[in-house]
Amino acid sequence: MNFTLGFSPCPNDTFIFDGLVNKKIDTGNFTFDVRLEDVETLNEMAKKEVLDFTKISYGVLPLVAKNYKVLNAGSALGKGVGPLLISQKAINFDDVEKYTIAIPGGNTTAHLLFSLAFPNAKNKVFKRYDEIENAVLNSKNVLGVIIHENRFTYMNKGLHKIVDLGNYWEEKISLPIPLGGIVGKRTIDEKILKQVDELIKKSIEYSYDNYPFISDYIKQHSQEMEEDVMKKHIDLYVNNYSLDLGEGGKNAIRKFIEIYNQNHQKEKTSMENIFL
Repeated sequence: MNFTLGFSPCPNDTFIFDGLVNKKIDTGNFTFDVRLEDVETLNEMAKKEVLDFTKISYGVLPLVAKNYKVLNAGSALGKGVGPLLISQKAINFDDVEKYTIAIPGGNTTAHLLFSLAFPNAKNKVFKRYDEIENAVLNSKNVLGVIIHENRFTYMNKGLHKIVDLGNYWEEKISLPIPLGGIVGKRTIDEKILKQVDELIKKSIEYSYDNYPFISDYIKQHSQEMEEDVMKKHIDLYVNNYSLDLGEGGKNAIRKFIEIYNQNHQKEKTSMENIFL
């Protein structure tokens, strides 16, 4: 039984799926055609229902929930994992809205968190996450919202953190920040969705059993990242919520959608039956 599967080349995702896609665990009669793409590309593909199973930003979930269900395994949630707003030089928090803001995609959690913290900042440009540091380096008038490995490397380029955008969520909401998760098409039989979900969990457990060893598969897709940065990346974004959302993770996602609905009155998303 073959399905299409999309996730990013970032170390947290390759760590999660290494055992599954490279058959280091028993996948039974399941095989997967893998697409490795940045998360905003995956978001756009999910909106078009391209893949059977895929990683998405929770920021796009309200737009795809009618066609996909959230699986229990494979998510990135937590505290202290929020995107960072950075600048070329130190600036005042109150001056942020005067600048152009480079954001990693319009349907990302990063965009929603930025909008919550800076509702009056309107001058936004959307770029791939790995293009944002250079956008900031190349213009003193551009600020950037960074995610993934850039959280660990921006200071090496002389850039400054203005604010951790996860702080607003953590202080006001008191729930883990829902960054991204794995979804499966509703047209797939629920029994199969559950079997794939269980395989993803087993794949994570396999990687944890061998951690802190970093496999060649993770290294191959890590954009020449230093191994200690790969480990920081994995440690930050893969945790107990990745193994199983549980009620705490599900409540955080429900709250995220509730906030989305408050800002999109004409296109509210139902929270019924969104989880596997």
